[in-house]
Amino acid sequence: MKKNGKGPPHWSEQKEQSAGYWHIRLLLVMFRSFPVILLRLAACPVALVYWVFSKTARNSSRIFLDQAAACFEREGKKFTPRVFRHILAFSLTVVEKVEAWGGKVQLERVRFQDDDIGDLMDRLERKEGALLICSHLGNAELLRGLASFNRTGLSREIPVTSIVDFSVTAYFNRMLKELNHHLDLRVIGAGDIGPDTIILLQERLEQGGLVVIAGDRTSAKTRDRYFLLPFLGREAPFAYGSFFLAALLNVPAYFVFALRRGDISLSSRYDMHVHKNGISFDCPRREREGRVEELARSFAEYLEYYCKRHPYQWYNFYDFWNLPAPRETDKG
Repeated sequence: MKKNGKGPPHWSEQKEQSAGYWHIRLLLVMFRSFPVILLRLAACPVALVYWVFSKTARNSSRIFLDQAAACFEREGKKFTPRVFRHILAFSLTVVEKVEAWGGKVQLERVRFQDDDIGDLMDRLERKEGALLICSHLGNAELLRGLASFNRTGLSREIPVTSIVDFSVTAYFNRMLKELNHHLDLRVIGAGDIGPDTIILLQERLEQGGLVVIAGDRTSAKTRDRYFLLPFLGREAPFAYGSFFLAALLNVPAYFVFALRRGDISLSSRYDMHVHKNGISFDCPRREREGRVEELARSFAEYLEYYCKRHPYQWYNFYDFWNLPAPRETDKG
């Protein structure tokens, strides 16, 4: 685990947040009034406006796409970065996040792979819980939205508890709550994690539920704690807490990636990839840190693999490789 003392502003302090909250309200109004296909069509002009006026989004997109292009070049592959295509793909995903939480995504739109989805489904059918580690690649809300409306294909409803950073996503979460009033019971702020919260999460896992957390953003609260791991040809910081949580909960961890089959397709069909990690935390305390880092490293490898397949579905709109600066309260 690395600790950092210098660097650019943390992603959570950017003045322009990539989620484009100013247009989420418009999408919500349109979602309630018009067919979803109109929202997807509206994503194009919205993306154009965002591309024109958001310098932060353009620059962040260019940094990521250029790094991806350099990685492809080293492998003898050609990739031409197109920033507008990247922002358009994100705009479509925002629509699909609203769809997922609004109950308009059917299981038929999701194609599962011949991976560890069967193992996860069997576990849930036995009313045994699991930890899902997702990312900002693709649409992490898809599985949570399906589970919220009992559209997982299982014989019972699966309660899902999501751990999110309220300091950054407060507005977006308010939008989701308007679509799904159960959200209050199923979302925990990342800054609120403590002994009592761990007990609550363990109870929900014992009831056969899922706990979901992202592994590809360092914490806004403990930003100086991260693993520095290879990612697309450079070392990047990965959240320490997301993987340490797996050790605290001591349940199987699954990496989940929901990726649109076409980056800017209006058909909105997804491939769901699920990978179980076999690392056990039934070990002496002195060995636990190494296993937590091993889990993080495995996640970074899968994330890189799917980023190479779908670079335009990467939605971390900040310089992912730069080390985060500490908070002002952490200095001195």
